[in-house]
Amino acid sequence: MINRKLAQIRKLGCRPAEHRPGQPSMSALRGFMARQAPARLDRSHIDPAPLLLGNDMLGDCTSAGIGNHIRATSALGGFQTDITTAQAVAFYARSTGYVPGNPGTDRGGVEVDVLTAALRDGYAVTNQALFPLWGSADPGDLNGVRNIMAGLSAAYLGVQLAEADMWQDETGTLALVWDTDTPAGHGDPTPGSAGGHCLLGWDYTGTADTDIVTLLTWGAKQRATWRWLRSRVMEAHALAWRQLQPATGLGPSGQDWDALITANDAYLRGVA
Repeated sequence: MINRKLAQIRKLGCRPAEHRPGQPSMSALRGFMARQAPARLDRSHIDPAPLLLGNDMLGDCTSAGIGNHIRATSALGGFQTDITTAQAVAFYARSTGYVPGNPGTDRGGVEVDVLTAALRDGYAVTNQALFPLWGSADPGDLNGVRNIMAGLSAAYLGVQLAEADMWQDETGTLALVWDTDTPAGHGDPTPGSAGGHCLLGWDYTGTADTDIVTLLTWGAKQRATWRWLRSRVMEAHALAWRQLQPATGLGPSGQDWDALITANDAYLRGVA
């Protein structure tokens, strides 16, 4: 009998971070981004229910990340949104030029272009299409990243994975915690030696270098240290689903919401 975990393949597919003229920026949300983020974000009692969404077969992590962001936001509201692999792959095709059935076109996605496609065309899920607002943040501003996690359900991140991060044991399980201090036998620890990947930041135990941040990727939760994330992250973005957003005191103020809407409208007019 084949071990299902061992048979699982984890695909990468986040291309190098790029910037587009006029793209929405979280710097417009001055109050939201500048405030002190919670010292701890405990969501151990909430199941964000991440799905693979084809990321074991294709480099569609940028699409899977959006789908799982929808599901994480839904979970915080006490419900869940059904998303199928076919829907995630269809969006991957629309947003990156992937042609289903043609492996040569499976080249991954540029996060800002994938987010632009979602803003412009929506992300189709079962029985509806959802349209996000989004904005880019300074990936080195971990306080800002934590504010995005706490106030907008999860941070949409682009990371440069090392070969050491892809190490798995005989059952196909990844290391319990991703850290910058890796055993020599786990492979090259150089960020980017494995490739780029899109994943979500979900919660965290504290803000010190060795405190744990929970990531959502490949249909599961993966723990990592903040120092690991600092060494790997190349871009950070916020997604906001007005249709799904739970009422919380950690979300943006009305003024900040208006600033994000204005930034997205201006960008959309520019790319139309």
